[in-house]
Amino acid sequence: MTPLLLALRQMTDPAFLAPLLKAGVLAALAFWGLAWGAGFVVEHWLVGESWLGRLAAALAGVLVLALAIWAYLPVMLGLIGMFLDPVAEAVERRHYPNLPPARGASLLAQAGFGLGLGLRLLLWNLLALPLLFLAPPLGAVVFFGIATVALGHGTFEGVAQRRLDVAAARALRRRHELAVLGLGAVLAGLSLVPLLGLVVPVLGAAAMTHLLHRRALRA
Repeated sequence: MTPLLLALRQMTDPAFLAPLLKAGVLAALAFWGLAWGAGFVVEHWLVGESWLGRLAAALAGVLVLALAIWAYLPVMLGLIGMFLDPVAEAVERRHYPNLPPARGASLLAQAGFGLGLGLRLLLWNLLALPLLFLAPPLGAVVFFGIATVALGHGTFEGVAQRRLDVAAARALRRRHELAVLGLGAVLAGLSLVPLLGLVVPVLGAAAMTHLLHRRALRA
């Protein structure tokens, strides 16, 4: 729990707030555009401009917003991956000042990893979505498991790629799988708390940076 506590103590750092704000704004715009587009297509192309069309458009918007809530974590992870560098850099500057400059995977490789993770997680969530309606308890367990793996693997490999290439970061994560998934489970639990879930990606990036330097790379 030490990495998480150290990350919490630094949450007021401006370097932590900027990535979260940028990703949150982009995610909100994406979801708003998706809901508006679904309503427009249903009303103007499928049903027509009538009371039935407006009702269908409203229902389509509600359905898309419900799916957006389900897909919020993968979209946020895909976006936040673009802004992890200043969070990890702030942690290293404060707690590990003697480290050499970070020279890991290229920015293109890191961005590709983050977007790929977001798309895979979105697909897994959509495949698991029927369980939420057919067997809610099982669906909740599956969703929590997906969030644990995504937050654990995604944030650890994301921060590790600042100093290692993609293959080396993945191999290091596998050697410390239990610690990574343990922290991922804590982050997944926090993500279920209203509003607190908004800070989980940045909090997770900071905590995984501590895990990387205090345990993985040191070992």
